[in-house]
Order: sequence, then C-alpha cells, then structure tokens
Amino acid sequence: MIARPAEKQSYPGLEPAFDAIARWIKKYRYAVGMRDEFMQCSTEDVASIARDLKMSPYELERLAGKGPEAAHLLQKMLLALGVDPEAFAAKSPAVAHDLQRLCISCGDKKQCQHDLATGTATQNYHTYCPNAFTLDALFKAK
Repeated sequence: MIARPAEKQSYPGLEPAFDAIARWIKKYRYAVGMRDEFMQCSTEDVASIARDLKMSPYELERLAGKGPEAAHLLQKMLLALGVDPEAFAAKSPAVAHDLQRLCISCGDKKQCQHDLATGTATQNYHTYCPNAFTLDALFKAK
C-alpha cells in the first residue's frame, strides 16, 4: 500500500492566533540569540560597541533584543513622505541612526502601522511619532 502524504488541515479562524504565536517564537529566538551573542563578548566589547553607537550598553542590549524588523515602519514612513530611505541613510547616517533608535523604542507601532496601511500616516504621524519633530525639520530644510 502506498502511503499518501497527510493533508494539511486548515483552521481559518485560528490563523491570526497561529501567526501571532509564530511571530512571538521568532522574536524570542532572536532575543535569545542576541543575548547569547552579547554573552560571548566581554563587558568592554559591549561597552565599546555601545559607545560607538552613542548609547549605553543596557540600551544596546534592549534595542538589539527587539529584533531586526523593529524599525521597519520608519522606512515605510519615509516612503510615505516621499523620501528614499536608502539614499537618506547614505546622505545622513547619524540622523538615520537616531530616527531608527526612536522608532525601535516607540510605543505607538500599531497606530503607525494602521495609518500607513490606510494612507493617513502623513497627516497623523505628528500626534504619536517620536520622530515627528526631526522629520518636520528635515522636510522644511528640503
């Protein structure tokens, strides 16, 4: 008798929960990996990296633990504002780094994501974005 592969069962009502669990596991694995990577560094190495980035070692570890996608909304916001994120980062790396750091630590990501998805981000970001002042200053100079 030939064995057939098992059919994948579908649970459409549970897909959002499964996706949320998968994202949490991915974020957890990333955080553990970063913690292990930092643990392989000496205290002086971590302090040196943090100093180069103009932040404390604690802040470096906290931000690194948030994962590689933590500032992806900044790129989307820049695009919504008509700015090429790569060209901007190449022209003003220190400013881009500061914008990323604030974006990573922002507590209003859901609002930002919603506004970007609905096309209202450019009108609303002033009310919640920690980068609003800097973005406005950059575009007034532009």
